[in-house]
Amino acid sequence: MGSMSPEQCRAARAWLGWSQQDLAKRASVGISTVKDFENGSRKPIANNLNALRGALEAHGMRFENDPSGGQPVGIRVEKVAKKD
Repeated sequence: MGSMSPEQCRAARAWLGWSQQDLAKRASVGISTVKDFENGSRKPIANNLNALRGALEAHGMRFENDPSGGQPVGIRVEKVAKKD
């Protein structure tokens, strides 16, 4: 699984219409993990970051990074079957 920036996380969550609590629940992480990551105060441990990204990707979010430097550049939305 690749990287995801706090900005990409916020954008993907907003696209889906999820609150921070919604994402925390879907990723099975604490709400403080989402809040602290999105406001840039700390980077979650790898397992939690992967859980956040996985929850968003399961609902069609894809995270775009610059191929030359790996810097985050945006999100892409894929159509997926509704799982909820």
